[in-house]
Order: sequence, then structure tokens, then C-alpha cells
Amino acid sequence: MWAPEIAVERQFSERRATHASVLVPLVQRSEGLTVLLTQRTDHLTDHPGQVSFPGGRAEPEDADAVATALREAEEEIGLASSYIDVIGQMPTYTTGTGFIVTPVVAAVRPDFSLRLDPFEVAEAFEVPLAFLMNPAHHRWHSIEVAGVQREFLSMPWMGVDAAGQPRRYFVWGATAAMLRNLYRFLSA
Repeated sequence: MWAPEIAVERQFSERRATHASVLVPLVQRSEGLTVLLTQRTDHLTDHPGQVSFPGGRAEPEDADAVATALREAEEEIGLASSYIDVIGQMPTYTTGTGFIVTPVVAAVRPDFSLRLDPFEVAEAFEVPLAFLMNPAHHRWHSIEVAGVQREFLSMPWMGVDAAGQPRRYFVWGATAAMLRNLYRFLSA
């Protein structure tokens, strides 16, 4: 039996729980599958500057978690649903900031073009799925914040930015935890 390794972070926010969805876009490249990720802008209230999947809060008009993930991917990065084939959903992941996130895993045909929302997304980039699914790249960290010990996972990746320059991307927190859960699912 498979169960998520990480399902709930230690809560550090008093905010009421909010449902959200993210798209885990697996892009079908000739050299293998990649995961399309975003770098959030630094001024956002929730998770500023972090690497994340495209996604966000559920809205009343969303029929379900899949509809939320598809709508958010189109709003944030301009990824049209016509390029997306939903594979399924992972179990929810609850963040320390009070979001109950449903990861929606999907295959994405590679001939798409992106249109980033400059308010929310600073950059979009792809990481080879093989790198992210290699447990040798999964790093556990422990830090003390306000007298409370916190643990988190990271998967640092050296990539190339939009200008073709080498860049270190720090995939961590909820995004890394959901990727770790995907790794554990695929390994089961």
C-alpha cells in the first residue's frame, strides 16, 4: 500500500483552511519528461519568491480540484488546457500557511507557448523529472524559527534561466514535499 510520506506541515498560521489546487505538469520532451515549475514574484503575500507549481485557491465557480488547477495554470502562465491531459490526483497536502492543496498530475504536449502573469510569476522553467525523482537529490533541512524546530525538504537544481545563464533553483517546502510524494508513489 502506498501513502504519502508528507501530508501535513506544522501549522504556523492562524488562517482558516483554504482549498487550493496545483498542476503538476509533466512535459513530454524528446529527451524525457520534465516538470514545469514557476518562480513566484517577490511581492506576493503567500509564498513570495518561492518555486512552485502553477496553481492557487479554489474559486466557487470551479467544478472540482482539476478545474481549479487548469484555471490557475491558464491564469498564471497561459498554459491552455488544450495541451493538457490530466492523469490523476495525488492526496491533498496541507501547508503550514493553511492551504489544503490537491496536486493534479498531467501530461503536457510540448508545443505550447506560455504567457506569464507578471504580477504572480517571475519565471517559468523545466526540471528533468528523472532529477526530481532521484532520492539522492532530496535533502532534509532542520531550522529553528521562533523557538520551534521546523523541518523541510529541498531539491536544489542547477539549470539555465530564460537568458541562457546558469542558475541555481531552490525547489523546497510544499513543492518539494509534493514531488517527494510523487516519487514515493512511482516507487511503490
